[in-house]
Amino acid sequence: MPSVDTISLESLVSLFPLTSPIPTPLNHSDLLTPKDIHREEDLIRNPTSFRHWWSTINAAKDAYTTLQKNATSPHPPAVAALLGPLSTPIARLSLMRITYLYESALVYFPGSFKLWKAYLQTRCLYVLGKGVKPKRAGGRKKLAEMKEALEEEVYEEEKYEGGLDGVVGWQEWKSLVATFERALMWLPNMPRLWLMYLSIFSHPLCPAPISHTHARRTFDRALRTLPPSLHSRIWPRYLRWAESKGGMTTVKIYRRYLQIDPSMTEHYAALLLAPENPAPRPLEAAKLLLTLARRAAKGEYSSPEGKSPYQLFGEWLDVVEAHAEEVGMDLADADAARAAETARETETAPEQGSGDTEPASVRGKLIRFGGPPVPVGTSAGDAAYDADEDHTSKALLDIEKIVKKDGLNVYKDQMGRLYTGLATYWTKRGEFDKAKSTFEDGLANVLTIRDFTQIFDAYAEFSETLISALMDAVADEDADDEDIAETERDLDVRMKEFEELMDRRPFLVNEVLLRRNPNDVQEWEKRVALYGEDDVKVAETYTKALSTVTPRKATANFHQLYVNFAKFYEEGGASRSAQKDLDSARKVMEKATKVTFKTVEELAEVWCEWAEMELRHENYDEAIRVMQRATAIPKNTKISYHDQSLPVQARLFKSLKLWSFYVDLEESIGTVDTTKQVYDKILELKIANAQIIVNYAAFLEENKYFEESFKVYERGVEVFTYPIAFELWNIYLAKFTKRYGGNKLERARDLFEQALEKCPEKHCKPIFLMYAQLEEEHGLAKRAMDIYDRATQVVSPEDKFDLFTIYIAKASANFGLPATRPIYERAIRSLPDRQTAQMCLRFASLERKLGEIDRARAIYAHASQFCDPRVDPKFWSEWNSFEIETGSEDTFREMLRIKRSVQAQYNTEVSYLAAASMVASKGGAGAMAVDEDSEDKTADPMAMAERDANKGRGLAFVAATQKPATLAAQEEEGGHANEDEIQISDDEE
Repeated sequence: MPSVDTISLESLVSLFPLTSPIPTPLNHSDLLTPKDIHREEDLIRNPTSFRHWWSTINAAKDAYTTLQKNATSPHPPAVAALLGPLSTPIARLSLMRITYLYESALVYFPGSFKLWKAYLQTRCLYVLGKGVKPKRAGGRKKLAEMKEALEEEVYEEEKYEGGLDGVVGWQEWKSLVATFERALMWLPNMPRLWLMYLSIFSHPLCPAPISHTHARRTFDRALRTLPPSLHSRIWPRYLRWAESKGGMTTVKIYRRYLQIDPSMTEHYAALLLAPENPAPRPLEAAKLLLTLARRAAKGEYSSPEGKSPYQLFGEWLDVVEAHAEEVGMDLADADAARAAETARETETAPEQGSGDTEPASVRGKLIRFGGPPVPVGTSAGDAAYDADEDHTSKALLDIEKIVKKDGLNVYKDQMGRLYTGLATYWTKRGEFDKAKSTFEDGLANVLTIRDFTQIFDAYAEFSETLISALMDAVADEDADDEDIAETERDLDVRMKEFEELMDRRPFLVNEVLLRRNPNDVQEWEKRVALYGEDDVKVAETYTKALSTVTPRKATANFHQLYVNFAKFYEEGGASRSAQKDLDSARKVMEKATKVTFKTVEELAEVWCEWAEMELRHENYDEAIRVMQRATAIPKNTKISYHDQSLPVQARLFKSLKLWSFYVDLEESIGTVDTTKQVYDKILELKIANAQIIVNYAAFLEENKYFEESFKVYERGVEVFTYPIAFELWNIYLAKFTKRYGGNKLERARDLFEQALEKCPEKHCKPIFLMYAQLEEEHGLAKRAMDIYDRATQVVSPEDKFDLFTIYIAKASANFGLPATRPIYERAIRSLPDRQTAQMCLRFASLERKLGEIDRARAIYAHASQFCDPRVDPKFWSEWNSFEIETGSEDTFREMLRIKRSVQAQYNTEVSYLAAASMVASKGGAGAMAVDEDSEDKTADPMAMAERDANKGRGLAFVAATQKPATLAAQEEEGGHANEDEIQISDDEE
C-alpha cells in the first residue's frame, strides 16, 4: 500500500469536484443502474408529486447508508482522514446520486423548505462530517439576554467527527457554499437555513477564503436580509465567530453590536484584556469600564452580572494598574491638560454668567466641534462629548483627575483602595516622588482605620521596595563612583523618611480618628499622651482641642480637657520641670465655667475641680469663694433642672453634686453655722435626697444639736414618700428611742403612730416590732400585746405568719400557754392554707402539752383539709403518730377515712400534676406512686410511714392487707399466728 508521501496532492484533488457541475446521467453514466429504471419511470409519470420524490430520496439514502457501512477505504488512514466521509468510492458515488435526486426534485419544488433543508443537511454530512451536539435538559429561552444566549451558543456548539479537508476538497466546499447560496436565493427569510449556513464557518476544516471574509459578509447579509425580530438568533453566532477570529474583527463586530445592546460592554472589555488575546487593547477597555462606572453611579446602567458602580470602577482601576503605560498620561502631560482646562473654565465662566451669548447653530441644530456624531433626539447632557468615554479615541486618560473626581469624591468609604491604586499607577510609571505624595495625601485624608491601614501598609511596602532597589544599585560593581555616591545619598534620604514614617504611625492613626470625629474627647487625650513631655506640643494640642470640639457634640467628659489643661499649668507642664503657673490654671478654669456643656453635671465638675485645685495649694478661703460663686442662687428659683432649652449655667444652682461638694467643704474647713446655712439652702431649693437628710441630721447630732437633728428627720419624712420615708422613719425612731428611752414615752408613741398612719402594709412590720419593743421595755405589756394584735391585722399576708409566731411567743411568755389559744384561732382563720396547716400543727402540739387530746384531734381534723397526702406526708405522719400514741381503733379508723376523703378531693388531673411537681422539687419523686384507677396501698406514702412505724412498735394498729413483722417471722419459723388478732381494713368505715 502506498504511503501518504507517495500519494500526490493532485491525485487526491482530482477526485473532486463531485457535485459541480450537478451530476446527471448524461455526464455520469454510473448514476443510474438497471434497477433504477422503474424508479425513474415512476418519477417521470408523477413529476409534481412531492410524496413520490420524498419517498424515493429517503429510500435511496437508506440504501446508500447500508452500502457505506460495509465499505472500506482503499487509501491509507492518513489519506482517509483527509478525505473524511468521502474516503470510499461508494461514498463519493452515493453523494453524486443523492445530489442528482435532490437537484431533480428541486426543479419541480424550488420553494420547498423541507426539501432544501434535507438536501443541505445531507450535503453537510458528506463534507463536514457527523456533527455531535451536546444534550441539554429543558428548552431554550426564546427571549434570553445576549449574555445567556452567548453562553448557550458556546455550550451547544457542534463538534464534528471527521470532515473533508479544506485544501483537498476545496471544490466540494465551494460547491456546498454555492448550494447554500442557491437555497437562500429561493428562501431568504428562513432563519434555520441561515443558521445552517453560518455554522459551517466555525468548522475547524473550513477553508480560509470561506471562513474569514466570506463568513463576515455572509453574517452581515443575514442581518440585512432577516427582519430585526430574528437578529437575536444571528448575533450570538456572529459574536461567537468574531471571538474566535480575534484582532480587529472582534473589535469591529463588537463595536457594531454595542450600539444596539450596551449590556455586553463588560464582556467585550474582558475580551479586550483576555490572556489569549494576541493584541490586547487596555485603553479601549479602560474607557469602556469608566463609562459603565459613571453611568452606573448615575443610575443609568445596571450590570448584567450584578456588579455595583464601585466594583466597575475598581475593575477600571485594576486595568490602570496593570497597563499604566498604555492607559494614562505622563505627569507633565497631565499637568498641562489640567492647566489648559482650568484656563478654559476661567475664560468661559463670564460668558456663561452673562447669558447674552447663544450657541452656534444651523437650522436650530447645535453644531458639534469634536467627538463622534450624536443621534438626533438626545438631550443636551447626553450630547456633551467626553474624550475619556470615547473608546474609539486614542487619547490617553488623566488618571489622577479621574480617580479624584469619580472615585474619591464619590466612594469615600473606599479611599484606601483608591489611593493605593493611584500610587501604584505612578509607581508603575516610575514617578516615585508622585507616588510618595499620593500616599501622603491618602494618609492625610482617610477617615477610617481600615483605609489607613491599607494605605500605610502599601506605603511601607513601597518604601521597602525602593530602598531594596537602591541598595542593589549601590552593590552593583559596574556602576560609576559618581552614580554610586548619588545613589547612596538618595538611599540615606529614603532610609530616614522610612524611619520617620514608622515613628509617625501612632500620630497618623490619631489624626484619622480625629478627622472622623473631631469631637472625640478621648482621642484628644490620647494625642496629648503621644507627645509625652513635650510641653510646647502638649499646650498646642490642648489649645487646638478646646477650639475644635463643639461642646454640644462632644463625647463624654469634655470638661476633663479643661481640668487636665489646668493641671498642666498647675503642675509645671507635662515634664514637671517648668515653673508652676497657678494663674494660668485659674484662667483655664474660668474659661471652662463659661462653656455650654451638654449636661449640668459637667459644669459642676469644673467648679468642684477648681475648688479642689485651690485646696491642694491650701487656699481655703479661695476655695470657699469659688463654691460660693458656683452656688449663687438667682432670683427665679423655679427653673427646671431638666429644661434643655436653658444653658447649663442657668441651671447650675440646682446641681446636687455641686451642693454636696460645697457642704462637705464647709464641714471640713467651715463653721457649724455656715454648714447649717448650706444644708438649709439645699432644703429650701428642694433638691435634697435622703442621704442629704441623713447627713445633715448626723452632722447636727455630732455637734450636740439633737432636737434640731430630729427636726431635720421630720422635715425629711414630710418631703419624701414611701419607701424613702420608711428608711428615714427607721433611722429617726431608732435614734429617738435610743436617746430618750422611756423619758418621753408619749412623744415616742405619737411618732410611732405618725409613722404607721400612712405606712404601706409591706413596710409596717419593722415599725410595729420596734413599737412593741418600746412598750415592752418602757411601757405596759398589755399595750405591747395590743400592738402585736394590730400588726397581725395590718401587715402584708407574707409577714403575718412571722408576726403571729412572735405574738404567740410573747403572749406565752407574759400570760402563759392558755392565753395563746385565741391567738392561734385567729391565726388559723386569717392565714393562707399552707401556713394554716403549719399553725394547726403548732396549735395541736400546744393542746397535747395541756392534755387536751380531743381538742388536738379536732385541730388535726380541721387542718387535714389543707394537706394533700401526696404533698404533705409529714402532717399525716404526725397525725398517725398522735393516734397511735393517744387514740383508739375508732379514732384511727376515722383518721384513715379523713385521709381517703382528702385524697379523693385532691385526686384530679391538675392537682395530681401540681402535686407531682412539688414532690419532685422536694426530691421525693419516688413517693409519687398513686394510681387513680386502683388503690395500691403499698405505694401510698402514708402506708409506708405506718409500716415504718409498726416495725418498732410490735403489734399496734396495722392494715388488714399486711401482717406485722413479728407475726411474719413466727410463721416463717413454723409457729401459728394469733387467732385473736383484730383485723382492721382500710375500707371499713
